[in-house]
Parts: sequence; C-alpha cells; structure tokens
Amino acid sequence: MTIPSYAQGTSAPGLLHETIAQNLTRTVAAHPDRDALVEVTTGRRWTYRQFAADVDRLATGLLGLGVRPGDRVGIWSPNSAEWTLVQYATARLGAILVTINPAYQAEELEYVLNQAQVGTVIAATSYKTSDYVTMLNDVRDRCTHLHDVIIVGTQPWRELATTAIAAATLEEVASALTPTDPINIQYTSGTTGFPKGATLTHTNIVNNGYFVGENLHYTEQDRVCIPVPFYHCFGMVMGNLACTTHGATMVIPAPGFDPAATLHAVEVERCTSLYGVPTMFIAELGLEHLESFDLTSLRTGIMAGSPCPEPIMRRVIDKMHMRDVTICYGMTETSPVSTQTTTSDTLAQRVGTVGRVGPHLEIKVIDPETADTVARGIPGGLCTRGYSVMAGYWNDPDKTAEAIDADAWMHTGDLAIMDGDGYIQITGRIKDMIIRGGENIYPREIEEFLYTHPDVLDAQVVGVPDDKYGEELVAWLRIRTGAPHPTVDDIRAYCAGKIAHYKIPRYVRVIDNYPMTVTGKIRKTELRELALLEADGPRSQNPTP
Repeated sequence: MTIPSYAQGTSAPGLLHETIAQNLTRTVAAHPDRDALVEVTTGRRWTYRQFAADVDRLATGLLGLGVRPGDRVGIWSPNSAEWTLVQYATARLGAILVTINPAYQAEELEYVLNQAQVGTVIAATSYKTSDYVTMLNDVRDRCTHLHDVIIVGTQPWRELATTAIAAATLEEVASALTPTDPINIQYTSGTTGFPKGATLTHTNIVNNGYFVGENLHYTEQDRVCIPVPFYHCFGMVMGNLACTTHGATMVIPAPGFDPAATLHAVEVERCTSLYGVPTMFIAELGLEHLESFDLTSLRTGIMAGSPCPEPIMRRVIDKMHMRDVTICYGMTETSPVSTQTTTSDTLAQRVGTVGRVGPHLEIKVIDPETADTVARGIPGGLCTRGYSVMAGYWNDPDKTAEAIDADAWMHTGDLAIMDGDGYIQITGRIKDMIIRGGENIYPREIEEFLYTHPDVLDAQVVGVPDDKYGEELVAWLRIRTGAPHPTVDDIRAYCAGKIAHYKIPRYVRVIDNYPMTVTGKIRKTELRELALLEADGPRSQNPTP
C-alpha cells in the first residue's frame, strides 16, 4: 500500500490565543524575580519584573512619540538588550516591528523603509564597518513616511523612557489588540531583486516560539545563549519568544557572533541551551582553547539554517555536552519552524532529517510539476499549512499568491523526502537541484559524502552550465589547516566506487571561507557566480577567490 507524503502535527499542547504582551504578563506574574534578560558584554541584567517595567516605559515613550497600533517601527541594530526591549515594547502597543538586517547598506535600507512605510527607526550608531547614522541621514529625505530616527544611547533614546503619557493610556491601547494582528515584518534574503516583507502576527510567532520551547522542555530553570541574529526569526522567535513563553532567561553573548564570546557566556551564565547554525558550531569546536571552557551546564539547543554534518553533531554532543540538541527546519514565512527533531530522537534522525511536523501544523511533499502529493520516499516540493503561515508579503499580493495557494498551503521552495515515520529530509532547494544528462542530482547527498574525506572541513556542491550534459558539478571545499589541497583526480579517486559516477564532481575548488548571509547560510548563488566569473572558467580547479 502506497502511503502519501502527508503528516499532521499533534493537537496538544493547545494553541496560545493571546498577544505577545498578554503572554509576557502571565510569565511575569509567575516568575517576577527570575532573570529575564542578560547582556554579557555589558553586565546588564533584568528580572522579569524589571524587564516588563522597562518594556512598558519604552512602549509609553513610543506612544508619546505618536506611534500607534499598526504603525511600522524599524529596528536596525546588532543584538543588544535594547533590541529585545524594542521587540516587546512594540508588541505591547501593537506597532509592527520591521526588523532590518544589520548588514544592509543604504540602497537596501531605503527600499525597506519605503516598502514598509516605516515612520520611526530605532538604530544603533554603527556596527562593524557600517555607519548607521550616516546612512540614515543619506536616505532620510527619500523616505517620505520616515519622521523619527532615534539612535540608541542618545538623549532622544533616553527621553523615550521618561514620557509623560499615563500608564492607563497604554493599557487602553493594548486592550484593543488581538492575537491575529500583524506585529512583525521580516524581509527575506532573496537571491534576486529586493527582499520581500513576510508579515507575521502575534499568533504566528508567540506560538512558534512556545512550541519550539516545549519541544526543548524549557522551564523557568533554563538559560538560553542566543548568538544568532535577533533581526531573524531564529533569534527573536526561537530564541526570545521561546524563553519568555516559559520564564527562561535570554542570554546575549555579544552584538555579533564570536565563538569565544559565545562559549564564555555559556560558562559564566551557566547556560543550559545554545543556538547556532552549523558554521557557528564548527567555529566554536575549532577554538584552540575549547577545552578551557566549562560547558557542563549545557544540555540542549538548536542547530538550524543548513544541514548538519554527522561528525559535527557528534562533537557537539560529546565535546559541548549538548546531548539533547535538536534540529529545526523552517523559513521566515512560517514563523519560522515547521519541523523539529525531539530530544529523544536518535543521532541518525538528528543528522539525517529535520524532524517531524510541529503541533497544529500540516506538511506534504508534492510533485513540483503536477502539485500531486507524492508517495513517501519520493522527493518533491515541501509545503506547510497551519497557524505559522504568514499573513502575506507586505503590500505584495502577487508574490503572496505565488507562495500561498488557494488552499492555504505555503510552498517552501525546498526539495524534501518524507520517510515512513513522517521524518523529513531536506535534499536542497528546487532551484538548486542539478540536472546532469537527464539525472536529477541533489547536492546535499554529495556534500554529505565529501564530509567523510579526512581533509575536508566543509563541502558545497553547485551546478555550472555544460555543453554536453547541460550541467556539471563543482565541489567547493574547505580543507583542514596544513592539509594539501586536493586535485580533481584526488577527489574523483576518493569518490570512485562509492557514489554513482554521475554524482562525482567534475571540478574541484578549495576556498578559505564561503560567501555567507548574516544568519550563517551559505550563498550558493554566489558560488555559482564565482565559478562562472573566473577568467578560465570552471576548469581552473583550485583557485581561492
């Protein structure tokens, strides 16, 4: 009997039918004197009672500035305590928080401010080489809806906490909010053109954070180290909201990712959970003084954003004490998590799959051409439906209709296989699938094999045009320090007899660092472009761009 690739999540625990602020109020009442937020680099910390008070002060300050429910407030900053306060203050009064990528430059900033019609921006002074103040001054006259720019740490920022607006006014405004109101716009990092603004509601993100935390068995005893960016769902939903829905502690190790600072934060704050994409964990494991950090407080965490190589997972469990680490899969448009492994899943399930469907959600795998649900074990396009699916792309009904069909299924654009137990394996992006001589090739399968080479730290496989076969395979390899750079012949000899001949890369390159997004995802589009832009084409085997 053929079983279709369809699965439905459990109905327990029940959905939270409340706003973010209502949920925070419940948590504060239950755990007023427990740590809510810790910023390690500055030593600042807030109990839940103090955190709620500062959130309310900031919310009333924004009301005094003229911000009202539904207005868009931009936040442009690396991770900081102020970022978190703004997240909850805007939710308190019903303003829609527009999270701006800290890596954006002036053109991207201008586009987002205009597309979302942002009226108020709260920003850091600068980050790394980006001068935010200069860029905001540059675009301000071209952003017709922008009327207030507030730089954190300046007098206008401090004045937000000393507004004369009465607390009763905030309560009156907040009491009119509903869980289905939009509360967040996150711009997806598209590979072509400008990004799209995924519009998320209270229901979307408070529930997603809650269920992620439930799956990790969070309680008020947990302390979560969050080195992933807040501007992305990984940080603000899977991190912050997973904490505040359970009374756990949000720990900010540094403004941006730093492997040593992250492990220092785990040690000094006795964190029980740690988040990251695989490249972050690789960097932490690669520290020469790794053994000097006391990581014995860790028990769990999340690895997400890209596939996790099995050797890395084993080392995270063994060296970092994260025996209950889980894998999540999702996308911004689904708030973000659709599937997650559990703390009781086997190592094979945690490295070979992205888990099973979450509570109150449905998933299916379809034929990309016919949209028919395929049988289990057959690859196809992954779709998800339920409370987590975004309200739509902000002011872009056409793009929304392309992504969400008439039956409310979100088409993720990912290729997946569902096994007999409902576990999902992501085999790549539909657009990343390589067709060589009529054979469909899924890059992850080859990458996983190349990880087994003793000198290979990381592997990424992309396709490039080929006159004979349509596409050929290029393997971009990161090599262990001190190891010789392998040639094409070396890699082909290693692959021979172990994987099908048509899956063996024709071209091999060694690269020091992959082009990355700010969230740690590898930009395969840029790897293709690098191959095509080289003066002598893909046949130049080992250049380091």
